Amino acid sequence: MENIIKDKEGNNEREKQESKEIKKLEEKIKKLEEELKKYKELSEERLNTIKYLQADFDNYRKRFEKEKEQIINLANENLIQELIIILDDLESSIQQIKNEEDKKGIELLYKKFMKVLENKGLKQIKALGEKFNPEFHEVLCKENKENEDEDKVIEEIQKGYVLNSKVVRTSKVKINKK
Repeated sequence: MENIIKDKEGNNEREKQESKEIKKLEEKIKKLEEELKKYKELSEERLNTIKYLQADFDNYRKRFEKEKEQIINLANENLIQELIIILDDLESSIQQIKNEEDKKGIELLYKKFMKVLENKGLKQIKALGEKFNPEFHEVLCKENKENEDEDKVIEEIQKGYVLNSKVVRTSKVKINKK
């Protein structure tokens, strides 16, 4: 019986020891779970920071591309505006040249030059016979013609041009004003 009591005491002692170890392990597990939770939160926080930085970078890249495109378009617009002056000179030369062979050569050059500019988005503004539109036409003079409609363009003094839907030079016109 004594052995049984000793066994029971030994078992109780062992159970107490095991219980202490289990408590220590449970505390350690709890501590590790808290640590894991803390690292998960930190990881999510850093992931969100990375996502925000990625979005900021994407926005910066898009803004840079848009600004670059605007600069290129502005440079093209400025160049084409200067080339329009040469186009005017060619047109003037065609009107003043008397020699038909020379005139045909300049006309061919004019047409090729105009074709290149049209391929870059340049279009002539239709003015003659149109109703005056301040967006496209600039009135240089007025004349009273009874047989014409009011505010109708009766003469185009200088051609106007549109580049990719933007007016780069208005047509200089004479309109009918009664």
